[in-house]
Amino acid sequence: MSKQLEGKRGLIMGVANDRSIAWGIAKAMAEAGAELAFTYQGDAFGKRLEPLAASVGSDFMVDVDVTDDASLDAAFEQLEARWPTIDFVVHAIAFSDKSELTGRFLNTSRANFKHSMDISAYSFIEVARRAHPMMVENGGTLLTLTYLGSNRVVPNYNVMGVAKAALESATRYLANDLGPDGIRVNAISPGPMKTLAGAAIGGARKTYKHTDQNAPLRANATLEAVGGTAVYLASEAGACTSGEIIRVDGGFHVLGMPQQDHL
Repeated sequence: MSKQLEGKRGLIMGVANDRSIAWGIAKAMAEAGAELAFTYQGDAFGKRLEPLAASVGSDFMVDVDVTDDASLDAAFEQLEARWPTIDFVVHAIAFSDKSELTGRFLNTSRANFKHSMDISAYSFIEVARRAHPMMVENGGTLLTLTYLGSNRVVPNYNVMGVAKAALESATRYLANDLGPDGIRVNAISPGPMKTLAGAAIGGARKTYKHTDQNAPLRANATLEAVGGTAVYLASEAGACTSGEIIRVDGGFHVLGMPQQDHL
């Protein structure tokens, strides 16, 4: 990949391991010439992240809890002390109690609903608020990750579908708020992927196989494809793209029913 992000700096939030979507994006952005900083939550994730960050030439990692305002403030203060301005932020953070990602959505608990919305949707707003002053001088890009379950019913996705719907709506409102400052806000919506987060969804293997067999391209998304999309959105090529939900799912979202061989 050409150096489309040469001279740009950004923050990647949500790398869990080398199979996570956030890592696919980070790797592609580093290959495109970007300089990266990372956040993680807790020592276990920090230990996994450290060698990955080092492999793309980054020594900047900060522990942050997106449900804690003081933790977010401290993280962005450290980032600003290192780099007065940044060009992009990738928000790849979502959570729900795994036990509530099975059975009926009707049985979603109030506590898990609020917690899922806070981490999966509201945190993007908090991140945008803190990134804004660091982008207002030169403009920038805010990216988040969503999924088709935001607007179609997907078995076992449950409360995460509602949280992703809120996240997509927040993406549009933030795009409108921040557009006058030259800040673009978009979401990438990959199809099912074999990630740590995806494994938490009940029936994940069947969902992955179904998409692989029925998507127009007869293939699921890859980390490379999602990473390339993120590079485009953060580069000058994406200068006029904002408020969008970009599908990277082999075309699965266009289908009304499975392919004839799998009906």
